[in-house]
Amino acid sequence: MFTGIVEEVGTVVSFAPEGTGAVLEVSTGLPLEEIRAGDSISVSGACLTVTGKGPGRFLADVSPETLNRTTFRSLAVGRRVNLERAMVVSGRLDGHLVYGHVDGTGTVREMRPAGDSRVFHIRTDSSIMKYVVFKGAVAVDGVSLTVSTVHPDGFEVTLIPFTLNRTTFGGARPGDRVNVETDIVGKYVLRFLERKDSGISKDFLKKHGFA
Repeated sequence: MFTGIVEEVGTVVSFAPEGTGAVLEVSTGLPLEEIRAGDSISVSGACLTVTGKGPGRFLADVSPETLNRTTFRSLAVGRRVNLERAMVVSGRLDGHLVYGHVDGTGTVREMRPAGDSRVFHIRTDSSIMKYVVFKGAVAVDGVSLTVSTVHPDGFEVTLIPFTLNRTTFGGARPGDRVNVETDIVGKYVLRFLERKDSGISKDFLKKHGFA
């Protein structure tokens, strides 16, 4: 699991199809001496397993499922990606629990300034939006963000200067595609609501202050 707090922005060195998947090579300033084959790394929100490493870079296999659910099919050499190593159980959780299991993609519809910050309007599919709630958590390209506005076709998040400077969002443009992972809590709540025998309903949640 991850926190959604990006450690480093890496660069795609190579991205080659292999079978029904692909092999990704990323250059990075992460301490590779602490990374071993088999470790998990979030690459722009997708959990990948390190399969090898060299000076200043690492390799990871990309499964067909990941290719189908993420923006990775359009990865090109030189593309910048957000990187985060798997969280340490004894560490602090500064973002929110991010699994690296991308739900799907979205598109940056609009960006507008808000003081020194920047508001991003992300358009995404209704199958993802059913898990998105006002003030809830969402991971966009691996970055833990808070939903500030919910639209029928998407949502808005606000990025502060610190986040813009330390992630790929500093160079984002309208039309860019991004990976979206919704909060796991929302998925479980919806699952319970869909079960007729759960005893949990929208009225129950409102009565107890959860909706």
